[in-house]
Amino acid sequence: MVTIFLLLLVFVSFELYSFIYEKNVIQKRVSTMDNFLFSVEENLERQMYIIGFRIIFLAGNKVTSTGNYIDVDSFFNESFFNGTVNGEEEEILIGVTYDDLIDSLNEKASKLNVNITLKDSYIEISQSSPWYINFSLISDFTMSDKADLAKWEKQQIVSALIPVENFEDPVYTVNSYAKISRKITRTPYEGNYVSGSDVSNLYAHVDGGYYADNENAPSFLNRLEGNLSADVNGIESFVNIPELSAQGIPPLTKTTIDYFYFSSDNPTHYAVAGMPSWFRIDEQDNHFEKYGVESLII
Repeated sequence: MVTIFLLLLVFVSFELYSFIYEKNVIQKRVSTMDNFLFSVEENLERQMYIIGFRIIFLAGNKVTSTGNYIDVDSFFNESFFNGTVNGEEEEILIGVTYDDLIDSLNEKASKLNVNITLKDSYIEISQSSPWYINFSLISDFTMSDKADLAKWEKQQIVSALIPVENFEDPVYTVNSYAKISRKITRTPYEGNYVSGSDVSNLYAHVDGGYYADNENAPSFLNRLEGNLSADVNGIESFVNIPELSAQGIPPLTKTTIDYFYFSSDNPTHYAVAGMPSWFRIDEQDNHFEKYGVESLII
């Protein structure tokens, strides 16, 4: 009886030790994989930023070289998943496509004896504000240990915020026949354009080619498509008439707010005391109030 009891005690102790040891191994493995997953998500965000930035840069170049706007969704999808534009490989996208992203993930995962799969992946392109593009990858994500100790399954959304500032405005590119390059720069004068009869800040805003947000103006993504309709994330600037004239482009007598100037719309427009004679502004979309010129209209 004593012998049987001792054997049972040894057996139970061994099983208990094995259970505790296995539990510790699994917990350590889960912790390691969890940390790896966190680093994977951070790395994916950085890669999405790089890919998105290059695609936007490429889109601007295509508008310049062809004189045509793009379809944002089709352009981004072909560039991201195929590394091509209109079926032609683009050097700037080599090494940063979706397949390259997957290969990079699996290379890192193999070092930890982990498998990673992304299925049914698609991308979304939107604007979260007038000044940022939200570039997102949505996938059915699976990460599993090759020894079947642990497994993660979830819908993963990886997003990168890409600033629109310093990209060229395609509306100016197309309408100036690529003779004028207007880079988007956020105005430092918002809310402080005019003080009494002092229009020096407004003049600096116009002369500097700065942009201001306006929910009645087209967004940057709309501008890439040549869509000048209102968008909650819209931005606007003033057309510099002497700049057009210097490039041999005949000026138009209409408001110099860009999305009206470059469209068929022609709202009533007015001169402003203290501003150049070619400067015109309309009263639509709260422009008088926004730029503080109500008392200076001529």
